Amino acid sequence: MNTQPKILAFGGSLRRDSLNHKLATVAAESARAAGAEVTLIALRDFPMPIYDGDIESASGLPEHAKRFKALLKEHDALLIASPEYNSSISAALKNAIDWASRAEPGEAPLACFAGKVAGLMGASPGPNGGLRGLVTVRSILSNIQVIVLPEQVTLSKANEAFGADGKLIEARQQANVDKLTARLVRVAGALRAQA
Repeated sequence: MNTQPKILAFGGSLRRDSLNHKLATVAAESARAAGAEVTLIALRDFPMPIYDGDIESASGLPEHAKRFKALLKEHDALLIASPEYNSSISAALKNAIDWASRAEPGEAPLACFAGKVAGLMGASPGPNGGLRGLVTVRSILSNIQVIVLPEQVTLSKANEAFGADGKLIEARQQANVDKLTARLVRVAGALRAQA
């Protein structure tokens, strides 16, 4: 049996030059080096309307919500770099989670979330590194049956943290990412072996 975990990595921002997408990119490479198969996506490639029960009742899940949900189902773990918007989660990330959480006909509730494991990160130009937003992300994911690692990475002054090559400048920050991704790969691999 193949116990190599499959990890879906993404940032929670739609901005083209998102600091959190940069952090997710660094973490995806770190997780690959730790032995995982990693798919890196950008939420901007999955445009969805704001969740509306009337839209769902009339036509089911939108196309991009179905694509995002299918990716979640195909992976064992999530590696999410979430921005902090007004001390909380971005609307784009919350909306994507809301759409994906909706059960389709013949599908178990929370089919794409239940039993997954997640590693959380946040990047911000501010001094807290997105810490306050991660509290909300952790709460949401835990309540939809995702196992969220207690470790997390927060990157303060993130606008100064990346070199021209997209890599983290400080070795200490890279070490923090490597520690998180190594733990995520171990836990996701163990859960995959038990499945």
